[in-house]
Amino acid sequence: MTAKIAQRRSEAPGYAALLDRFDTFLFDLDGVIWTGLVLVPGVADVLTMLRSKGKNILFVTNNSSKSRETYKKAFDGFGIQASVDEIFGSAYASAIYLSQILNFPVDKKVYVIGTKGIEDELKSVGINFTGGSDPEDRILMPSGDHSSINNDPSIGAVLCGGDHYINYKKYAKAHTYIMNNSGCKFLITNGDGSYPDSRGTLPGKSFLRRSLAAEPSVDHTTWHAVEPACGAISAPISLYTGRTPTIIGKPSHYMMDCILAAHDFDPARTIMVGDNLDTDILFGINSGIATLLVMTGVTDESLLSGENKSDIVPDYIVQSMGDFAVLAD
Repeated sequence: MTAKIAQRRSEAPGYAALLDRFDTFLFDLDGVIWTGLVLVPGVADVLTMLRSKGKNILFVTNNSSKSRETYKKAFDGFGIQASVDEIFGSAYASAIYLSQILNFPVDKKVYVIGTKGIEDELKSVGINFTGGSDPEDRILMPSGDHSSINNDPSIGAVLCGGDHYINYKKYAKAHTYIMNNSGCKFLITNGDGSYPDSRGTLPGKSFLRRSLAAEPSVDHTTWHAVEPACGAISAPISLYTGRTPTIIGKPSHYMMDCILAAHDFDPARTIMVGDNLDTDILFGINSGIATLLVMTGVTDESLLSGENKSDIVPDYIVQSMGDFAVLAD
């Protein structure tokens, strides 16, 4: 069998042919539309051009810390047109999964390890929750004092996302609910091991896909410190409960299920644009759609050829989505 080879596009004719082939474009955000707090050069013009050609545009992100409304404000700040209905974060997808796929009981609550973004999306679909941004859960437990950890039989699911206030108390509560409440679900918004900040990122590691141990061949002194993401934060829960979580965000097909529940489009004329092989590109492959890798994010050239070549191969590669701006003239 002939190995799949990604097609590189670097000139206007190749860009034009690619755009003509697809009607719907799914874009990751960080590393594709912006990097940290900086807009990728030319991207705003490209998005405007795509809309002028009648293309469908959707934004798909694994970041669970922000609600769709918050992302809408970010787009507004960059001067980019985007509606709330075009934005699909892993927090919203998790809420849709609970409400529409699990038919989560109205008399049950979700215990949230995460931020207000998750809470806002659960509220939007009418799901009750506890934990999350509750100040009480941010108070550390004295050593050996478990008096504040009592089972709540109304908890029907534990949902874990990124959480800057993760602590022993939250882990103990999650363990208590999962192990004591019959049928309690264990969900995580995404499996990302780390996420980039405005300075850079560590080599990407997705939970349940790669070891969380550092790779000896990587010189970590060349990378800036970054934040642990949901996959890393949720890993201890999986370890001490023995439960494998249901992953909602990319590369899981549940994210696509959420998108298709709200939008009607032809997968054969749809392409996923992302900077991460393990999440964005694998998501496109798992969803049966074409994929386009941009090099403005976390993927290094060494993963595209040679001895370190990834087994995840996109259909197309471009340096930057902003390069398509040559077609906007």
